[in-house]
Amino acid sequence: MPDFMFEYEAIAEGLGPVCGVDEAGRGPWAGPVVAGAAILDPATLPDSLRQGLDDSKKLKPEKRQTLFELLKVHAITGLGIASVEEIDALNILAATMLAMSRAVEALSVKPGMALIDGNRLPELPCPGEALVKGDGRSLSIAAASIVAKVSRDRIMAELAEEYPAYGWDHNAGYGTKKHQQGLADFGVTEHHRRSFAPIRKILER
Repeated sequence: MPDFMFEYEAIAEGLGPVCGVDEAGRGPWAGPVVAGAAILDPATLPDSLRQGLDDSKKLKPEKRQTLFELLKVHAITGLGIASVEEIDALNILAATMLAMSRAVEALSVKPGMALIDGNRLPELPCPGEALVKGDGRSLSIAAASIVAKVSRDRIMAELAEEYPAYGWDHNAGYGTKKHQQGLADFGVTEHHRRSFAPIRKILER
């Protein structure tokens, strides 16, 4: 389970406040990549959040939604988005780094330290540390993962209302059978990532 070890270390070094940063949506065939940033106060964080926060992928959707609403009250959060056009122009890794930078910039408080999920750092306005599998190690990153995941799922659910054939409200743009059938029946939309091999192959036919 994630804890505050890395946050406490940074604060002890005079680098507070500390924000966690994580992304959602690197793998899907459609939709933007979204990053979340979160600053938690270890001294005031409610037990309901402290005990519930975890890697968003390990949580049921209902639990993520509940924690997301609590984070809006008990944390400082920021959201960063890189569009499909930016993904295709830059590549998914660079677009993910851009979304992460934007999430940190969107925070209403400038952090003194950023903990980034993964093995590399985006451009940051402060010192940063990359933590592999950080969403299972740092409570701040776990919070950021929930912000990113819930926000992106909501974006894809809205897009699904306009394009219901692809099942984006359930698959979030991943290449499920429902999504593949939608592509076979209705083709590629403006929200598909043309630089991704499955979509590129359809366009080349």
